[in-house]
Amino acid sequence: MTQPQLNEFIPPPECPVFEPSWEEFADPFAYINKIRPIAEKTGICKIRPPPEWQPPFACDVDRLKFTPRIQRLNELEAQTRVKLNFLDQIAKFWELQGSTLKIPHVERKILDLYQLNKLVNEEGGFDAVCRERRWTKISVKMGFAPGKAIGSHLRAHYERILYPYNLFQTGANLPVPTLTHDTKDKEYTPHDLPQRQSVQPQETCSVARRAKRMRSEVRFRESRPNLRRRMGTYLAKAELDVLSSQVDTYMCLVCGSGSSEDRLLLCDGCDDSYHIFCLIPPLHEVPKGDWRCPKCLAQECGKPPVAFGFEQAGRSYTLQAFGDMADSFKSDYFNMPVHMVPTELVEKEFWRLVSTIEEDVTVEYGADIASKEFGSGFPVKNSHFEVSSDDEHYLTSGWNLNNMPVLDASVLTHITADICGMKVPWLYVGMCFSSFCWHIEDHWSYSINYLHWGEPKTWYGAPGYAAEHLESVMKKLAPELFESQPDLLHQLVTIMNPNTLMNNGVPIYRTNQCAGEFVITFPRAYHSGFNQGFNFAEAVNFCTMDWMPIGRSCVGHYRQLSRYCVFSHDEMVCNMALKADTMDVDLASALLEDMTTMVKEEEELRVKIKKMGVVQSRQVDYEVLPDEARQCCKCRTTCYLSGITCACSPDKMACLYHAQDLCSCFHSNLTLHYKFTLDELYPLMESVKLRAESYKDWLCSVQDIVENNGAKKRELHGFVEQAETKAFHQASLLDQLRTLISEADKVAAMAQQLLNGKRQTRYRSGGGKSQNQNELTVEELRSFVQQLDNLPCNIRQAPLLKDLLTRVDDFQQRSDRLLSDESPSPQELQDLLDVSLGLDVELPQLPLLRERLEQARWLEAVQQASSRSDSLCLDTMRRLIDQGVGLAPHSSVERAMARLQELLTVSEQWEERVLSLMDARPYHSIDTLDAALQEVENIPAYLPNCLQLKDVVTKAKKWLHEAEMLQLGGRIPVLDSLSELVLRAESIPVRLEPLSRLEALVSDVQSWKESAAKTFLLKNSPFSLLEVLCPRCDVGSAHQKCRSKKVKDASQLNKKASTKLESVCDVERALSESKDSASAMTTLSEVRQREMEILLALRASNESRLLPAENSSALSACVCQKAPSGAMVQCELCRDIFHRDCVLSAADLEYGQAWFCSLCQRSRKPPLDKVLPLLASLQRIRVRLPEGDALRFLIERTVRWQHRVQMSSYLTQEINGSSFYTEHQSVPLQGQHLRLGPELEELMVEGFLLQVTLPETEQLYRYLLYKLVPLPSQSSPSKRRKDSSDSQHSEKAKKSRKKKPKKSKERSDESKRTCSPSHTVSDPALSDSEEDYSLCAAPWCREPEGDEVNWVQCDGSCNQWFHQVCVGLSAERAEKEDYVCISCTQPDYDRGE
Repeated sequence: MTQPQLNEFIPPPECPVFEPSWEEFADPFAYINKIRPIAEKTGICKIRPPPEWQPPFACDVDRLKFTPRIQRLNELEAQTRVKLNFLDQIAKFWELQGSTLKIPHVERKILDLYQLNKLVNEEGGFDAVCRERRWTKISVKMGFAPGKAIGSHLRAHYERILYPYNLFQTGANLPVPTLTHDTKDKEYTPHDLPQRQSVQPQETCSVARRAKRMRSEVRFRESRPNLRRRMGTYLAKAELDVLSSQVDTYMCLVCGSGSSEDRLLLCDGCDDSYHIFCLIPPLHEVPKGDWRCPKCLAQECGKPPVAFGFEQAGRSYTLQAFGDMADSFKSDYFNMPVHMVPTELVEKEFWRLVSTIEEDVTVEYGADIASKEFGSGFPVKNSHFEVSSDDEHYLTSGWNLNNMPVLDASVLTHITADICGMKVPWLYVGMCFSSFCWHIEDHWSYSINYLHWGEPKTWYGAPGYAAEHLESVMKKLAPELFESQPDLLHQLVTIMNPNTLMNNGVPIYRTNQCAGEFVITFPRAYHSGFNQGFNFAEAVNFCTMDWMPIGRSCVGHYRQLSRYCVFSHDEMVCNMALKADTMDVDLASALLEDMTTMVKEEEELRVKIKKMGVVQSRQVDYEVLPDEARQCCKCRTTCYLSGITCACSPDKMACLYHAQDLCSCFHSNLTLHYKFTLDELYPLMESVKLRAESYKDWLCSVQDIVENNGAKKRELHGFVEQAETKAFHQASLLDQLRTLISEADKVAAMAQQLLNGKRQTRYRSGGGKSQNQNELTVEELRSFVQQLDNLPCNIRQAPLLKDLLTRVDDFQQRSDRLLSDESPSPQELQDLLDVSLGLDVELPQLPLLRERLEQARWLEAVQQASSRSDSLCLDTMRRLIDQGVGLAPHSSVERAMARLQELLTVSEQWEERVLSLMDARPYHSIDTLDAALQEVENIPAYLPNCLQLKDVVTKAKKWLHEAEMLQLGGRIPVLDSLSELVLRAESIPVRLEPLSRLEALVSDVQSWKESAAKTFLLKNSPFSLLEVLCPRCDVGSAHQKCRSKKVKDASQLNKKASTKLESVCDVERALSESKDSASAMTTLSEVRQREMEILLALRASNESRLLPAENSSALSACVCQKAPSGAMVQCELCRDIFHRDCVLSAADLEYGQAWFCSLCQRSRKPPLDKVLPLLASLQRIRVRLPEGDALRFLIERTVRWQHRVQMSSYLTQEINGSSFYTEHQSVPLQGQHLRLGPELEELMVEGFLLQVTLPETEQLYRYLLYKLVPLPSQSSPSKRRKDSSDSQHSEKAKKSRKKKPKKSKERSDESKRTCSPSHTVSDPALSDSEEDYSLCAAPWCREPEGDEVNWVQCDGSCNQWFHQVCVGLSAERAEKEDYVCISCTQPDYDRGE
């Protein structure tokens, strides 16, 4: 916080600001009285109305034209005006000496001559200061820095300017002084304050009061023309002729001689003559300006100062013109828009300007404009301003300043005259810096100011108790002003800096009044302020009852100051007393005290007058006299009760205090004029006293009635009627009395209704249901009887009601004894309820008895539910608890509730816990859940989550048991069972230990199936892996669907072979349901048998269709179902024919290759060495699945077929073939077909059906092709061609090995023999023992060749040897791991050897 600069204005503290609510704002005087204890401590306060209170601006702007007052700011401040008056006197002194005053500069600032003169006088005068060398001390006191020799400069200036004036003031006959100047001195222009007072303000009101403040109390002497110097060189010629005869009459007053006329000097003031050489000291020449003789100089400078006042402006303004001028002045002064100038800046600048004598700033203020002439800013009735319906309430609002002074609670309403500014509002149009000076309101009344619009108005106020202190401070600081104007503060022309007052101990408060806000000043609270800019305000006075003694004190104060009164206080009091009967009682009390003082004072004065010898008296009606005619000639008090006159001066009157000052006549000549005789005053005062004391009597009586019983009810009504008739406004006590009467009336009416049985239906809040809503409760009856006892009146129905209450009390005692029993008898309860029917009162025991019945029923329900724990669910418990909560508290109920609540809490906790156990991730173990289940089983309730947990645990245990049984004793589980088990595990929220292993097995199986599918299935194959691996069970079905006519033999064969295994789904279901591999092999053997039968029949059927016929065009063939034509190809398996162009796969067919149709070519037919590892890997997985069984059957079927081929000797049978072209010359065919015997055909067909590529199949086909169908010598379109290549069939030599487990054995070199197709069996020369030792035990032995063949021996019970490649083992795994063959792992497996 920055420190303020020297002499910088420091704002005083803020005054209180009040913001009333709408309820508080409704009554102005009540609210002002409410805030008075706070606000009167600061003298002023601000009130902000509710935001919605916005009265319309109703002033007639077009008619409003006013002449403002001129205010020179530095003349307003008291201390500054003293300095200006002093400087004017100095300037006048030197002007009369023919010189012009110029104020010197010291240290670059104007010298304060007033302060210099005052300090020198305080130090003893010029001679004393020079003698004691105090000029340095004086310079320091004036604020100059020591050590700069300022004292000598001050002495020189004092001696040159002030010393001659002070000598003249002492009366010394001075020589004519001469005034020398420095070039830096500033010429002083006198303010001529007295001359500017001649312009008086206009009277704008019939009863003007404040305009008198601006009237000068001293009459000005008419100004005379400037005196002329009577010297010939300065007179006109015409005047010389006139005066020539009178020259001899001018004689020098010093020497008495009229000689040396050219040296004779005439005074411009009195025409006295002086020789210039007779003056002391003599003048060397005649002065050029006006000259005054020493006598005139003393007379002119000794005139008393003229009273100060404001002068009126030279022009009138409209509101708009004044606003333009005001805004222009402020914006030019501060060099910024008016709305942007901070209020703090304006405030500091204002107090700087009023304190300086160097800057003369002049403003204008439209003050004290009569609202009666131009219209108030508030809307009033019968005015030119049209008020909208929404604003009509402002017409009668108490805060409308036209209404406030004349409200009933206002004392001023009893003044008959419309006093401008006091009862009729005055308007104020302000501009920046225009100010209102320190003053208190007339008669020390309240004032209220409302700012209609415009920029803020800054206020300063001092509390009423500090008024005399403020006056004494101002008189002390500016005594010169009060010497000439004792009532200066009543003239509203003087301000003083609030900081100066505060520094002298005067409490000052400030506020900024914004548009729409009220400012209230309290009695005898000095206030002043200024305007921040162009604004429009309205103000009026008002007086409340608390002002009465203050107003009488003010009249006495005015008497001492000889100040006129605006109205007669005694007249107002008497007018109020005449209306005592309708007066507010509080106001009557205040009036009584004031009137008692008035009558006592008047009585004493009249006794005093009588003692003086005044014997004449006359009753006078003072109301008809104007105020000027009945003012005391001494103290200017307005006389009303009495006055003194004398025949010598009939226009004069004196109050009884100053009767002796009226004239010098004998007192017997004086006449007492009076308004009332004392005998008339006393009854008038008694009427007020009666009004005030009647209320006191009424108050005491009512209080006695309220506090004491026994009065009759009619007296209560009488007191209310008295209060209403006499307008007693004791609201609280009157309301209390009315409440008592209303209560008594209600009690009497209710008692009568009870006795008559005509009770009205009443509604009571709270409590239980009653048997009859019309009945009184016991408490109401008891309270009712108690009210009868407490009422200040007697009710005749009271005894009957008391008897009823006695019987009710007896019933309550009996019921209390019964209800205190822990287990009352239902019969007793019922009997008591029957007794209650005889009492016409709502008994509190009745609900208690009913509650006990409800409790018994509830306890029975709880008991029944607890006995059936299987049906006691959570909802049932909650329902019972909810019902129990509604029951009245009882020990048995509370115990049952406690047990039930405990059971519910435990059940809910376990339900939540069990639910969290089941929802936990990862799942809990079976042991954890089983342990929780064991605890839950002890809860006697039906718990769904716990039952679900029990079901989960049961399922989990069952699943674990099944998983354990699935692989018990080394069993190999079936894939469907395994998958179903894994799928079931997904719905069991339990951590199942075997699940991960089973899922891994299923995953391995799926991986195995994918590997097998890649091995066997063709790209985009329509067949599944199982369809490819299983024997075909739907042979020919596709062809049957396409053809319109079926072959009869094939149809009959299908019917014979139709069993349950008619589709792949049937086969898959049969395999899945098989108990072991042996039964699966049996099933597949049946399917194989059916496959062979159906396929052989299909081949025969297709062959028969191709026999030569008369009409070959009727034959349909191929996928296009058209007649054979052109080049045809024939499937070697189903024997169906196809157009070469329709089957793309026959395009690149070579001679000697067997061709199959799309239905017969079902897989890739991988070689056996790629198939065997699949079976070996499946053995390691140890899971049975239909595809695995089918693969195993396929390998066994393949091995058996190989053995059949090798052991078959029936290959020399003659085969007769016939070409399609031989029988059907019209349909050329490319290809060969064979006609074989049934055994050989079945062997070849089965070879073609095997989904494995075998060298034996190709060798057999080519052997038959080459031997039975010789290669044609030339190419023919009807025959297939193949390059000659003899297929040499080498017989594999038997292996020789040594009996060493899990070691690689070297194969003995044996000569290989080349076998013909007719000799494909093994050499019978080998003995059985050698064969057993040298053959692989795997039925699907691949008979590997090479220099080194790796073997492995089963570590199971059979100890047989296997080629490692035949069982899918690598050399590394054979060394590291034990190998157990399938015969040992599956005892029921039939190797089929």
